[in-house]
Amino acid sequence: MIRLDNVSFTYDEDEFPAVDDVSLTIEEGSFVVLIGHNGSGKSTLAKLLNALLIPTEGDVWVEEMNTKNEEYTWDIRKNVGMVFQNPDNQLVATVVEEEVAFGPENLGIDPAEIELRVTDALEQVGMSEYRHRPPHMLSGGQKQRIAIAGVLAMQPNMIVFDESTAMLDPQGRNEVLEAIENLKEKGMTILLITHFMEEATVADRVLVMDKGKVVMDAPPVEIFSRVEELREYQMEIPQVIELAHELREQGISLSEDILEREELVEELCPLL
Repeated sequence: MIRLDNVSFTYDEDEFPAVDDVSLTIEEGSFVVLIGHNGSGKSTLAKLLNALLIPTEGDVWVEEMNTKNEEYTWDIRKNVGMVFQNPDNQLVATVVEEEVAFGPENLGIDPAEIELRVTDALEQVGMSEYRHRPPHMLSGGQKQRIAIAGVLAMQPNMIVFDESTAMLDPQGRNEVLEAIENLKEKGMTILLITHFMEEATVADRVLVMDKGKVVMDAPPVEIFSRVEELREYQMEIPQVIELAHELREQGISLSEDILEREELVEELCPLL
């Protein structure tokens, strides 16, 4: 789906690259989470994936289309949708269904097809009953789900979530994560960028960025077994994983693949 070959990007005002010699692939249908401390290059990398930014060096390929080729720009952006951090900055219409229809309308899609896409997209994110509501009357989590529906209505093959849960309260975060989980189950290719480490535990694969480089790339179980290394990269360890690590350090026999609270409880109860 995505291939990066020795990609670097430097902003005009910066001395050092925000993304530094990154090579990786993202397979179709996979759920990848990208984590890293502030300033590590996560959002810059995200914008490189759909030609919002063009590499200073190297190449980004989206389904064999090079983002440097302007001829492919719109096809790339139709293939790779993006949901950003602030839901209010992404909404332009005064009625939910008009908001979801905005993208397909700009693509020149037939109105009857747009109607079907809007209905399907709202259903996928659990917002059908809000179809005729004004977006500004919705909660943060609901607004973000409407933003996701707007991207889905354009029928992309991949969605990049650039810290889309960062400005939401816990309930809003759970709503958006549930919508993302549903998309994952339907085979959508997903890249979730987050600074909430616990969100990474459900991914197929986790990438860790530091100083513009991808410094770790492995399944969640392997990533979170390397607690001391994560700390070196200024990562905040999820509470359950940190507790399991500390208990192992004290000599308590626990498996290395504990990621969720229920998994820790199941292993601790027989020991008590």
